[in-house]
Amino acid sequence: SSCVSVMASDPALSRTLYVGGLDDNVDRAMLQAAFLPFGEIRTVEIPSDNKTGKHRGFGFVEFAEEGDAQDAIDNMHESEFFGRTIRVNLAREPSRKPRENSSKPVWADDFFFRKRMKEQGMEIDENI
Repeated sequence: SSCVSVMASDPALSRTLYVGGLDDNVDRAMLQAAFLPFGEIRTVEIPSDNKTGKHRGFGFVEFAEEGDAQDAIDNMHESEFFGRTIRVNLAREPSRKPRENSSKPVWADDFFFRKRMKEQGMEIDENI
């Protein structure tokens, strides 16, 4: 069946990293290359701004294994990447509670929504 059950807690979230502070020139291939040493990567996403076509300085890296994601955080958080200090932590679940960086859960939500659409074989027009 093509019914997608949205779990209250998505197990992918415990393996998916939010990477913030990316330089403008960083693309998906570079991000993947930087995190590949820590383990098998399932997906790499760098959402781009629809108006400018440039990315918004952050991306998501989903590992196949939770432990690998944790290793990547331990090694990459606050490290230098293309001249910028990057922040690496687990992607947060969309939360109803407002927090200081209240836009982050929306991004995470958007990422997982797009990913599910892709898994269902639906093409996503990145240039909407």
